[in-house]
Amino acid sequence: METLTFEFAAAEIPKKSALVGCVGSGDLEILMEPNSSGQTTTIKVVTSVDGRQQHWKNLFERIFSLHRPPAVNIDIHDFGATPGVVRLRLEQAFEEVNGG
Repeated sequence: METLTFEFAAAEIPKKSALVGCVGSGDLEILMEPNSSGQTTTIKVVTSVDGRQQHWKNLFERIFSLHRPPAVNIDIHDFGATPGVVRLRLEQAFEEVNGG
């Protein structure tokens, strides 16, 4: 098990929290809560796959290059999810915190 942390510039603070996915074989869970500082998006990844920090960093940078994320604290519990699943779960959580 490895714990990774990341921080990105953020947009507005959402009013809602979100919990999507579930930890299981090849999947992950994301808990997203408003960040009261309003300045950053912080991400903590707990993963069963060691040595993949650069992989996670590249994935987040690719996703956030399209649009700034809301100001949230994100906890990700990963059990070997593919990048496509990670992106899907993040998009689901962003939609939920933004009132979608």
